[in-house]
Amino acid sequence: MLKQFFILCSGADTDILNDCSIGEQNKYAGIGATVFFTALMATIASSYALYTVFDNLYASVFFGVVWGLLIFNLDRYIVSTIRKRDHILNEILQATPRIFLAVIIAVVISKPLELKIFEKEINQVLLEQKNELTLANQNQIAEQFNPKIVDLETQIQGLQAQIDTKETEVNALYSTYITEAEGTTGTLKLGKGPVYKEKREKHDAALAELQQLKTDNKAKITALENEISTTQGDYKANVAESQPVIDNFDGLMARITALGKLPWLPSFFIFLLFLAIETSPIIAKLMSPKGEFDYKLQDQETVIKSWTAQQVAERQLLVKTDNAINNKVYTEIADEEEVMNYKRKKARELMQHQADAFLKKQKSVL
Repeated sequence: MLKQFFILCSGADTDILNDCSIGEQNKYAGIGATVFFTALMATIASSYALYTVFDNLYASVFFGVVWGLLIFNLDRYIVSTIRKRDHILNEILQATPRIFLAVIIAVVISKPLELKIFEKEINQVLLEQKNELTLANQNQIAEQFNPKIVDLETQIQGLQAQIDTKETEVNALYSTYITEAEGTTGTLKLGKGPVYKEKREKHDAALAELQQLKTDNKAKITALENEISTTQGDYKANVAESQPVIDNFDGLMARITALGKLPWLPSFFIFLLFLAIETSPIIAKLMSPKGEFDYKLQDQETVIKSWTAQQVAERQLLVKTDNAINNKVYTEIADEEEVMNYKRKKARELMQHQADAFLKKQKSVL
């Protein structure tokens, strides 16, 4: 039962193969098994590749089975259309386009399995890329908000500088009236005289201005700090909103790109493995000698070809003979008087009808 199934997979003519030896049947069963397991590997590979895209098991398996059936049908067609020739060069020329197609299929099948085999290494590469993208994203968003934050901080520094300047001025006035009272500067008289009172009043006025300036600037600074906090919150919100896009950066194209950053030699050997699997039925047919099945198939095809050529030749001869007979008949009757008189009579009637029709048309015009 399994042998018949694999023979069916090989695309061989079962009516002819059933009359061949057991060895010949086993050869084509092996070729069919290779075709079947290649399609099975294609189903597994495509299901995994589609799962990374759709993230849905049932959809991935369904489309993977469809892809596997497509590969199965294509491989079966390739193997079944290769015919054994009398010269190996003719067989190679016949198989060249099929081998090229097998290479393409091998690439398509091997790539998803490479993604699965090197999944851990690919995840590491993707993690590094995500970290780089996260930093780059934060820097790009920061470029939108940093100028505003810097401007607000500059305004805060300016307001604080006004307070510091005023404090310096008040401290200087305080030192002035204190030293005046001590008699160390100014009038150099000890005690609280009129000059002392004048300097004290000037200091007190400046101190009141300082207190008012502190109150006003502190309110402005608080408002600016709140605005900075709001801007920083907007920055964090933008970063958080764009982060899921970076976190989901693990699709099929991203994984293939990450695979390209890994050493090429392991991937190349996996590709060679699938290339050998995919081309093995073709190579097996090219390397195997012309067997019993090939001779019987050639005999059947040449019988049909000869019979078709014979039928075409007979039809061509029939047409040629019929034309010769017709030409001879028409040549013989062309000189008969009766035929000439009949043709003359009909020609006269035709000319009369034409003349009557022309006259009728001319009258209608007038």
